Order: sequence, then C-alpha cells, then structure tokens
Amino acid sequence: MSDQTSAAIAATRRDWKTEHLELYLGSGGARGHIVDVRDIGGHQFTTTLLLQYVGRKSGKTLITPLIYGDVAGEVVVVASKGGADHHPAWYLNVREGKEVSFQIATQAFRARWREPQGPERARVWEFMVGIFPPYRAYQASTEREIPLVMLSAIEAIESFKR
Repeated sequence: MSDQTSAAIAATRRDWKTEHLELYLGSGGARGHIVDVRDIGGHQFTTTLLLQYVGRKSGKTLITPLIYGDVAGEVVVVASKGGADHHPAWYLNVREGKEVSFQIATQAFRARWREPQGPERARVWEFMVGIFPPYRAYQASTEREIPLVMLSAIEAIESFKR
C-alpha cells in the first residue's frame, strides 16, 4: 500500500481513534476495551488495549490504542499501520525505548516486549489475522514484514490518566 493510501485511511479514522482514546482514558478503562470494527472488516467484539511508551524524539509519554490478542499469557499487538510501507511511530518508539506499559480495560502493567521469530511468528500472525482479518490484506499491500510485538507483564501499575 502506498504511503498516500495509508495516510488517507489514517485521516478518515483519526477522529475515531481520538474519540476512542478519550473514552478509554476518561472512563479509566471501564469503556473502550471492546470495540466494533465491522466497518473496516473486523469483528463486532474486538479487544483493544492502551500502549504507553516514550517518544524517541520528543521524550514525551505517549499512549496509543491498539487491537490485541493473548497468546500463551503474552499480549500481542501488530505494527500494521494499515499496510503502509513504513512502520508506525509507536513501534519505532517501543523498539528504541527502554520502558513500555499497557492497559487492558481497567488494569495496567509495566512490561517487557519481544518480537517472535520463525515458526512462532507464523503461528502468532495467523492468530492475529483471526482477531482482525484486514491484517492479511495489509501485509499483502506492503513489502515490509509487519512486526508483531509480544508484551509480558512485569508488575501492575496505576491505570493511565489523560
């Protein structure tokens, strides 16, 4: 997918993402965990988390809502950016940062992260395509391998605030 196409998709979803983030944060996670993404090819009951990290350029704490899955006790997120030809900023920040946290519904955790490789990656990828089928089309539209990030909770922390 071209970066222009990706930008057009992002523009149409930007308000939705902002509203979703505000709903999730404003409710302390009581609302926003489950979303209906049938309008973009997903499922009615799709789970989302909040990923918190530090910007590699700004040094600011940032929060991004993402679809997630759970594989053998690890939380998985996909750095798809709608199939754009370059990685999403959140992924670059996580990859270059020291700390990452996530919140699922009302519970937040400091975490370690890793990227699965080889046969494990293939299994996790197919699992995530089952959670959000458009991932398959996103991968087909770009030459980059879309990264998977697996998060392991280290310790519970206070839920995220605005």
